[in-house]
Amino acid sequence: MRILSGVQPSGALHLGNYLGAIRQFVDAQKQAGDERFFFVADLHALTTIHDGARLRMLARQVATDYLALGLDPERSVIYRQSDLPAVAELSWLLSTVTPMGLLQRGHSYKDKLARGLAPIHGLFAYPVLMAADILIVRADRVPVGRDQKQHLEMTRDIAQAFNATYGAGLLRIPEPVILADTAVVPGTDGQKMSKSYGNTLDLFAPERDLKRAVMGIVTDSTPVAEPKPTRGNTLYALLRLLTAESDWPATRRLFTEGGHGYGEIKKHLLGLLLDTFRAARERREELQRDPGFVEGVLARGAERAHAVADDLMRACRRACGTGD
Repeated sequence: MRILSGVQPSGALHLGNYLGAIRQFVDAQKQAGDERFFFVADLHALTTIHDGARLRMLARQVATDYLALGLDPERSVIYRQSDLPAVAELSWLLSTVTPMGLLQRGHSYKDKLARGLAPIHGLFAYPVLMAADILIVRADRVPVGRDQKQHLEMTRDIAQAFNATYGAGLLRIPEPVILADTAVVPGTDGQKMSKSYGNTLDLFAPERDLKRAVMGIVTDSTPVAEPKPTRGNTLYALLRLLTAESDWPATRRLFTEGGHGYGEIKKHLLGLLLDTFRAARERREELQRDPGFVEGVLARGAERAHAVADDLMRACRRACGTGD
């Protein structure tokens, strides 16, 4: 079984990235016999970042964060998307069989336009490049957040269209793997946590900045003495996602019993975040002092990814007539 996923280097990694994707990456390493490919999606980030130096820095930072959070280069292939140029070539081959209607139904594209982003081709064609990322390494399963489920369905449709045009079995049809309990990780304003919304809890932010973000979580005006509502409560949802099952009854009582103010509950959340990611934060500081190690991991990962991608691309070029 081959597993693949990736994260855009469009800013600091946040709790939503971890719960919705990276935690699954780390857990996947426990499965004996599986092959794991995890990449830094810097080509995707070009739709929003037009500063070369900044993009290079952010891409290396995501790779550093991967390693700090537990991805092991001995058990997983970790690489930078742009170090595999054939991804862009396969994206074009797939574009020639992708119906416009399929892309026009994309929820993510419509959402980005609604938030004022320019209607550029890169955003519109995002699902095709994502399909190339997945298909080029013949991935069987793709762990993603629920917001990417439609893109996985598009990948399957695109792969089936390509196979119908050029030959059955050329491209492997992948399956999404989604954790139901992290379908949507709420941000500090109650919306889905996203860098685009500026409502994130960044995993590696300085403690004072993380505290400021936690204390800024939007709450209601329920008095300290009264029980707090749980439905639609961002604090409650975040604590439910982070708290161990054995500790949950005591945490839940902070809401269901009166006498606990939101300030107290926010401090509890801050402590839980710091405890949960303490080892990763320390490891990240070590890795930042050795950028050569991180670049070496990416270079070795690219070599291993090339070995898989080159075989697929030879078959696709031959089928399409762009190679012998």
